Amino acid sequence: MPHRHATASDVARLAGVSQSAVSRAFTPGASIARETRARVEDAARELGYRPNAIARSLTTRRSRIIGVAAAYLQNHFYPEVMEALSRGLHARGYHLLLFTPDAGRDADPQLQEVLSWRVDGLILASTTVSSALASECRAAGIPVLLFNRTSLGTDVSSVTGENLRGGRLIAEFLVAGGHRRLAFLAGIEASSTSRDRERGFAGWLVEHDLPPPLREVGLYDFDAACAAARRLLARPDRPDAIFCGNDHMAIAVAEVARHEFGLRIPRDLSLVGFDDTAPARWPSFSLTSFAQPLQPMVDAAVALICEMIENPAAPTRHEVVHGELVVRGSARIPPEGCVSLGDRLVWRPPRDEA
Repeated sequence: MPHRHATASDVARLAGVSQSAVSRAFTPGASIARETRARVEDAARELGYRPNAIARSLTTRRSRIIGVAAAYLQNHFYPEVMEALSRGLHARGYHLLLFTPDAGRDADPQLQEVLSWRVDGLILASTTVSSALASECRAAGIPVLLFNRTSLGTDVSSVTGENLRGGRLIAEFLVAGGHRRLAFLAGIEASSTSRDRERGFAGWLVEHDLPPPLREVGLYDFDAACAAARRLLARPDRPDAIFCGNDHMAIAVAEVARHEFGLRIPRDLSLVGFDDTAPARWPSFSLTSFAQPLQPMVDAAVALICEMIENPAAPTRHEVVHGELVVRGSARIPPEGCVSLGDRLVWRPPRDEA
């Protein structure tokens, strides 16, 4: 005979409380007396009771699930983001459902599958979104938030780092370090992060009557970045400094420069990345990188998606979280402008545009 699972009614009977009290005891943030919660939890342990999330979602019309799309998990930035998002959402009573669409393509086909899970909201990290999908989500009452991305064609809220300002600071930093043959290694062309970082970098050079940077595309991919590095470093006018659109590509360039071209970093070639991921801090790379403050970005994303769920009429918002250019050993250090900030050295030029 199959084992009968304990129900909320069984717990309520044993604890001597109402069934609604049992429900409140297992609902994060619900109002319930401490003594009542303790009695419910004791009864639940004795009976081996576990709340039925599916049944609760049918009653509340909330699944307490947030769908999160991330396409570049080989880039250390996004696994760290996923961990922090999971912790932040769990603290608010939500669970994270991760899926990985193809890099560089609209995430619509995979998102259609996630919509069938009746998610309460969608966070898109390192993926694009079509206007058709955004409209469908709005019609279904499902808020969509772009993380570390913006969208030109859709009215979707977003949380990003300072991509434009970061690119400008890197240009000024490299020029102040005496570099004159600069290059930019782009990510995916359609990516707002790559576009804005390049716009800031190249724009600062143009504004100061300096030549535009050489350019190759690394697609935010290690192998593609290696191939792009070979093309740049084989040129007769080889760059003396390369700004890579993220740390993942910068590490690929460092490997090619050292082991295939015999270059010394930073004596022969300066490298700067973007994100300030864990490998940037490893002594073997010691990568100068614009830091995207991961935890503040995640905190802003969690707060915003929860606000959007609770208030579907909330206006679209675009939050930009302040970052710093962290200076390490992969690039020549300018004679002035670097200051200590805690345990880090950061670039603070006299005309900082913060």
